[in-house]
Amino acid sequence: MTSDISSAAGNPRLPEELASSTTFLLKRLGFAAKEQALDAYEETGLHPYHHAVLAVLDEGSRETQGAIADALGYDRGQLVGLLDELEERGLIERRRDPSDRRRQAVSMTPEGKRALTKLRALHLRLENDFLADLDESQRARLHGLLRELARRHLPHCAFQQLSSPAADG
Repeated sequence: MTSDISSAAGNPRLPEELASSTTFLLKRLGFAAKEQALDAYEETGLHPYHHAVLAVLDEGSRETQGAIADALGYDRGQLVGLLDELEERGLIERRRDPSDRRRQAVSMTPEGKRALTKLRALHLRLENDFLADLDESQRARLHGLLRELARRHLPHCAFQQLSSPAADG
């Protein structure tokens, strides 16, 4: 006896065991969202990781390399490479902290602010495309549920308010 694992359109379909798994679907949707973002960000010459660094800097409260890495849950070595790339493009500046020469203070340049504005518009377009099948109420419920899970499973996420889903990238 063979089981039919094709949909009506002839495309392979997932076994029900996987399709009924919430964590499996979260992983697969995460991969799909990441793939779409990487393709779209490629046009800018930047990466979603760069966007996240610029967003942290725009918040203004974390300007040392270590604080940025901690806020994003990035490896500090990985962050140095990202900062090098942003600095080469003129989007950030790094200076030695006068009170502690071991630390680098990082700030966004005016060009970095312009790039961040463009990246935010791109992110919003991607999110709207990805969530197009959901109405506003469904999007808000989904976002709220994801934030609840993130509180436990992503300890570096410190949510200050529940009304700003565009800032969660």
